[in-house]
Amino acid sequence: MTHTTTAKSLIPQLNLVGIVVFGISYMAPSVVIATFGVIATLSQGATAMAYVFATGAMVLTALSYGKLARAYPASGSVYTYARRTLGSHIGFLSGWTILLDYLFLPMVAWLITALYFGAQFPVLPTWIWGVLIIATCTLINIIGLKLADRFNRVLLLIVMGGVLTLIGFGIAFASGNGNPVGPAAWPESATISAIAAGAAVAAYSFLGFDAVSTLSEEVKNPTTTVPRGIVLVVLTGGVIFVATSFVMQWAHPSLDFADPETAGYEVLTLIGGPIFAGIINSTLLVGGVASCLAVQASGSRLLFVMGRDGVFPKRVFGRLHNRFRTPVFNLVLIAAIGLAGQLLTVGDATSLINFGAFLAFAVANACVIALWWRHPDPGFKRRSVIGFVALPVLGIIVDVYLLLNLGSLAILIGLAWLGLGGGFLAVLTRGFTRPPPGLDFAGADEA
Repeated sequence: MTHTTTAKSLIPQLNLVGIVVFGISYMAPSVVIATFGVIATLSQGATAMAYVFATGAMVLTALSYGKLARAYPASGSVYTYARRTLGSHIGFLSGWTILLDYLFLPMVAWLITALYFGAQFPVLPTWIWGVLIIATCTLINIIGLKLADRFNRVLLLIVMGGVLTLIGFGIAFASGNGNPVGPAAWPESATISAIAAGAAVAAYSFLGFDAVSTLSEEVKNPTTTVPRGIVLVVLTGGVIFVATSFVMQWAHPSLDFADPETAGYEVLTLIGGPIFAGIINSTLLVGGVASCLAVQASGSRLLFVMGRDGVFPKRVFGRLHNRFRTPVFNLVLIAAIGLAGQLLTVGDATSLINFGAFLAFAVANACVIALWWRHPDPGFKRRSVIGFVALPVLGIIVDVYLLLNLGSLAILIGLAWLGLGGGFLAVLTRGFTRPPPGLDFAGADEA
């Protein structure tokens, strides 16, 4: 999934380091703490290995995104890539799967944030925290208040400081207690299937790495810098996720959690005590609320753009509030989805997001193969079989394998959503006899 921000006549200023920092901040590194217990349980204690597996899968897809960014330097969405290489109908369905992520990502962000508010402040039950956070975010977004981009970056630096502090304290705690290192990497109880199940959820931590491809107009030498940046973002994020999850598993080798969904807070308390846990968790909560605001706003703007352009009913989705000039109906709709999502577990909720992500990643890999197939130079085809065919095919296999390791609820809802999109496409194109309307994902952050 890609959250895009476009601008016209931008002056190229960013170098490789700049876009890597941007990409890491987009992936929200603290998510590894919030989902630790769920992934540890699914992987039977092999959390770090689950992240290693997920990192490998994302690297394969990142390589494909890099090739696509080089071929289409002004584009930043798998929807656009698919539309250009695989045809408008497949492109539309690719965009439809991305829409699933836009609608459900706020739900997951609210759910995780509410769980950790409830863990630190148990005076209120988690569901009330969820209602309060959703209502607050919706009200702020309706009024139209925006956090400055610079302030968001400061928040992300604070979050990274919290993650690095956790790693430092965790190493000191685990080594000081003489905890064995081996079981934290690969416990005896772990199996390949369990690690794959954990990796299917762990991949949620990487969502947003492809946002780097939207910076082409702001990057010096974009045809080389952007592809390298995409891969480096995934590798750097993978190192952070593997290191953090390994230290947490090392400090807490048992799978005996009071509640797997808030196990991250439990491990923080074990490592440094209640005050330490409160401080680190507070920094993560501040960043979490900022993230909730952003993802709800992006989703509502995308629905507005689709309503404005006639993909959805304009009178419903394409209207702005007379005073605040914000898409109130869309914001309330996403809030309603978020409220319903409070009934889900973190594992089920993240799996819903990952269905759309894995499908989009598989399509991105297929786009690279289509690029190779259409290339007019036979010499290029012979030289590039590994990079443009073998690795993308492996990427598709891994993405589909991870998709099949998601929960049955996620797969059923994902397939139903895809079927709904196919039916909607048939109506829009009058039985596939005309091209479908375009989906302007670039407008999601501009509307």
